[in-house]
Amino acid sequence: MTAYSLPIPSVAGSLENYIQTVNSFPLLTQEQEVEYARRFRQENDLEAARQLVLSHLRVVVAIARGYMGYGLPQADLIQEGNIGLMKAVKRFDPERGVRLVSFAVHWIRAEIHEFILRNWRIVKIATTKAQRKLFFNLRSLKQSLGTMGAADVKAMARQLGVKAEEVVEMETRLGGRDVALEPLADEEEDAFTPISYLTAENAEPARLLEHEETARLRSAGLEKAIDSLDARSRRIIEARWLNEKNPATLHDLASEFGVSAERIRQIENKALAKMKGVIAATA
Repeated sequence: MTAYSLPIPSVAGSLENYIQTVNSFPLLTQEQEVEYARRFRQENDLEAARQLVLSHLRVVVAIARGYMGYGLPQADLIQEGNIGLMKAVKRFDPERGVRLVSFAVHWIRAEIHEFILRNWRIVKIATTKAQRKLFFNLRSLKQSLGTMGAADVKAMARQLGVKAEEVVEMETRLGGRDVALEPLADEEEDAFTPISYLTAENAEPARLLEHEETARLRSAGLEKAIDSLDARSRRIIEARWLNEKNPATLHDLASEFGVSAERIRQIENKALAKMKGVIAATA
């Protein structure tokens, strides 16, 4: 059992009850915090780690409240923040003289940030560290100032060390609304949504398998059909039908075999009829 599997109150039930429960856990004094942290680091005392986690769950709730403007469930934000808290407890060094709450804030926010970036939009809108910082700063700024002017864009770009174009692009993405992939329950069945033009019937697994099997059978049948021909008929079919770059004419083959072009045509037709029968039998 690791620090990540410590039993803590579940957010899955009533959110109100959860918040009341975590607020009822007593805060630790600095001496208690140091004692528990040492026991966990030196003796792997999971009960000590549990006490550190429980006493800071209210901090996660407070931080998660600040991210409710992204349209994601508060319970999910809290759950992700709790993961960050447990990571912080696992890495906390009490000998550095820093309180756990100061150390844990970074880990809690980092997990919540990752969760928002994974789930807020289908498309990843921020990949680099600078872009992520830009994403959250712009969200905050837009809520208080609305649309940014040219001076605001330049100031933000200078502050974050990114190009002004990146600020404008991110602001544009933030200003767009999410689009449902499929029609919503209260919409018409034939409502035009992305699923209408993203669907590719030929890409369905069953269709792909059917096409691959058909192509395989045709290839095997063609090979068997050619093998069923005599040498002269095979030469005529290969020269006329399987030589895509420079197919032979009836007269070319007539000269090669010393017969008339009409005779080559008769041999060709007979060979094609025989091949058709062999391929049909193979399929």
